[in-house]
Parts: sequence; C-alpha cells; structure tokens
Amino acid sequence: MAQIAIKQIKSRINCPAVQKRTLDALGLKKMNHTVVKEATPEILGMVNKVHHLVEVTNA
Repeated sequence: MAQIAIKQIKSRINCPAVQKRTLDALGLKKMNHTVVKEATPEILGMVNKVHHLVEVTNA
C-alpha cells in the first residue's frame, strides 16, 4: 500500500478527549511531529477524524 506522512500542525489543547486519543493512536506526540504510516482504511479514518489538526502528504 501507499504510505502517507502525517504532520500535526495545530495544538491538541481544548480538543475533545476522543481526538487526543486519536492523535496518540497515530503516534503524534507534539506540534510539528511527523509520522509515516501505511494508507489503510483504518488510518485514513483516524486522519479524517482529526483532519483539522493534521496535514497529510504522500511519503
């Protein structure tokens, strides 16, 4: 599968707990942190839940 790079561009402060746990599950720990993941339906669903906090590019 294709790989995507996910970068946290906005703060998790004042976000609902569900979104904070989603960021943790994606492996994002702090602002400007980038992780590379496989573009599976599960990962894309998690990215969709926090799309306003992250930036997605092809890796």
